[in-house]
Amino acid sequence: MHGSDSNTTGETPHSFTAGPLKLHIPVAIVLLSVIAVEPALAQQTSQSAVCSADNLPGMIEGFFQLSTALGIVGLAVVWQADSLIEMFTLNPDQKKGLKRHKRSAMKSAVVLLILGPLYTVAGSVMGLPLAQCVDLAPW
Repeated sequence: MHGSDSNTTGETPHSFTAGPLKLHIPVAIVLLSVIAVEPALAQQTSQSAVCSADNLPGMIEGFFQLSTALGIVGLAVVWQADSLIEMFTLNPDQKKGLKRHKRSAMKSAVVLLILGPLYTVAGSVMGLPLAQCVDLAPW
Protein backbone atom coordinates (compact mmCIF):
# COMPACT_ATOMS: atom_id res chain seq x y z
CA MET A 1 0.00 0.00 0.00
CA HIS A 2 2.79 2.40 0.63
CA GLY A 3 4.12 2.05 -2.92
CA SER A 4 0.72 2.57 -4.56
CA ASP A 5 -0.03 5.81 -2.63
CA SER A 6 3.15 7.61 -3.68
CA ASN A 7 2.88 6.88 -7.41
CA THR A 8 -0.82 7.57 -7.94
CA THR A 9 -0.30 11.14 -9.17
CA GLY A 10 2.46 10.20 -11.64
CA GLU A 11 4.92 12.85 -10.37
CA THR A 12 8.43 12.07 -9.27
CA PRO A 13 9.35 13.41 -5.84
CA HIS A 14 12.47 15.26 -7.10
CA SER A 15 11.03 17.03 -10.13
CA PHE A 16 10.99 20.81 -10.32
CA THR A 17 9.74 23.30 -12.83
CA ALA A 18 11.83 25.75 -14.84
CA GLY A 19 10.10 28.76 -13.24
CA PRO A 20 12.38 29.12 -10.21
CA LEU A 21 15.42 28.44 -12.39
CA LYS A 22 14.50 31.36 -14.63
CA LEU A 23 14.41 33.58 -11.56
CA HIS A 24 17.81 32.42 -10.27
CA ILE A 25 19.72 33.28 -13.46
CA PRO A 26 19.06 37.07 -13.41
CA VAL A 27 19.74 37.22 -9.67
CA ALA A 28 23.04 35.40 -10.19
CA ILE A 29 24.00 37.75 -13.03
CA VAL A 30 23.27 40.82 -10.90
CA LEU A 31 25.26 39.45 -7.95
CA LEU A 32 28.15 38.47 -10.19
CA SER A 33 28.27 41.88 -11.84
CA VAL A 34 28.28 43.62 -8.45
CA ILE A 35 31.12 41.40 -7.27
CA ALA A 36 33.08 41.95 -10.50
CA VAL A 37 32.59 45.72 -10.56
CA GLU A 38 33.75 46.28 -6.99
CA PRO A 39 37.44 45.36 -7.63
CA ALA A 40 37.48 47.63 -10.67
CA LEU A 41 36.30 50.53 -8.53
CA ALA A 42 38.94 49.69 -5.94
CA GLN A 43 41.62 49.74 -8.65
CA GLN A 44 40.55 53.16 -9.82
CA THR A 45 40.77 54.60 -6.31
CA SER A 46 44.14 52.92 -5.64
CA GLN A 47 45.48 54.19 -8.97
CA SER A 48 44.94 57.74 -7.90
CA ALA A 49 46.53 57.01 -4.51
CA VAL A 50 49.71 55.42 -5.88
CA CYS A 51 50.23 57.61 -8.91
CA SER A 52 49.28 60.88 -7.25
CA ALA A 53 51.87 60.50 -4.47
CA ASP A 54 54.93 62.64 -5.05
CA ASN A 55 57.82 60.25 -4.47
CA LEU A 56 56.12 56.86 -4.22
CA PRO A 57 56.44 55.74 -7.88
CA GLY A 58 60.11 56.72 -7.91
CA MET A 59 60.72 54.91 -4.64
CA ILE A 60 59.08 51.74 -5.98
CA GLU A 61 61.18 51.90 -9.15
CA GLY A 62 64.36 52.48 -7.16
CA PHE A 63 63.60 49.61 -4.79
CA PHE A 64 63.00 47.26 -7.70
CA GLN A 65 66.20 48.34 -9.46
CA LEU A 66 68.20 47.96 -6.25
CA SER A 67 66.79 44.51 -5.50
CA THR A 68 67.44 43.40 -9.09
CA ALA A 69 71.02 44.64 -8.92
CA LEU A 70 71.56 42.86 -5.60
CA GLY A 71 70.10 39.69 -7.10
CA ILE A 72 72.51 39.83 -10.04
CA VAL A 73 75.47 40.45 -7.72
CA GLY A 74 74.27 37.58 -5.54
CA LEU A 75 74.14 35.32 -8.59
CA ALA A 76 77.71 36.24 -9.50
CA VAL A 77 78.94 35.58 -5.96
CA VAL A 78 77.11 32.23 -5.68
CA TRP A 79 78.25 31.15 -9.14
CA GLN A 80 81.92 31.99 -8.46
CA ALA A 81 81.88 30.43 -4.99
CA ASP A 82 80.28 27.24 -6.26
CA SER A 83 82.78 27.06 -9.13
CA LEU A 84 85.68 27.51 -6.72
CA ILE A 85 84.37 24.86 -4.34
CA GLU A 86 83.69 22.55 -7.28
CA MET A 87 87.35 22.70 -8.32
CA PHE A 88 88.47 21.33 -4.95
CA THR A 89 85.69 18.75 -4.55
CA LEU A 90 86.47 15.16 -5.44
CA ASN A 91 83.16 13.58 -4.50
CA PRO A 92 80.81 13.28 -7.55
CA ASP A 93 77.70 13.66 -5.38
CA GLN A 94 78.95 16.97 -4.00
CA LYS A 95 79.76 18.16 -7.52
CA LYS A 96 76.21 17.31 -8.62
CA GLY A 97 74.84 19.22 -5.64
CA LEU A 98 76.96 22.26 -6.49
CA LYS A 99 75.85 22.18 -10.12
CA ARG A 100 72.24 21.92 -8.96
CA HIS A 101 72.79 24.91 -6.67
CA LYS A 102 74.30 26.94 -9.53
CA ARG A 103 71.35 26.02 -11.75
CA SER A 104 68.79 27.10 -9.15
CA ALA A 105 70.65 30.39 -8.63
CA MET A 106 70.56 31.01 -12.38
CA LYS A 107 66.83 30.28 -12.52
CA SER A 108 66.21 32.73 -9.69
CA ALA A 109 68.17 35.46 -11.44
CA VAL A 110 66.31 34.88 -14.71
CA VAL A 111 62.97 35.10 -12.91
CA LEU A 112 64.13 38.28 -11.21
CA LEU A 113 65.12 39.84 -14.53
CA ILE A 114 61.94 38.81 -16.37
CA LEU A 115 59.38 39.55 -13.68
CA GLY A 116 59.63 43.35 -13.69
CA PRO A 117 59.31 43.96 -17.44
CA LEU A 118 56.63 41.27 -17.64
CA TYR A 119 54.58 43.01 -14.94
CA THR A 120 55.08 46.37 -16.63
CA VAL A 121 53.88 45.11 -20.01
CA ALA A 122 51.13 42.79 -18.82
CA GLY A 123 49.99 45.23 -16.14
CA SER A 124 49.56 48.06 -18.61
CA VAL A 125 47.66 45.75 -20.97
CA MET A 126 45.36 44.63 -18.15
CA GLY A 127 45.00 48.15 -16.81
CA LEU A 128 46.57 47.53 -13.40
CA PRO A 129 47.04 50.80 -11.53
CA LEU A 130 50.66 50.31 -10.45
CA ALA A 131 51.79 49.50 -13.99
CA GLN A 132 50.35 52.78 -15.28
CA CYS A 133 52.78 54.99 -13.37
CA VAL A 134 55.68 52.73 -12.32
CA ASP A 135 58.26 51.25 -14.71
CA LEU A 136 59.65 48.05 -13.20
CA ALA A 137 62.18 47.36 -15.93
CA PRO A 138 65.58 47.27 -14.19
CA TRP A 139 67.44 48.96 -17.06
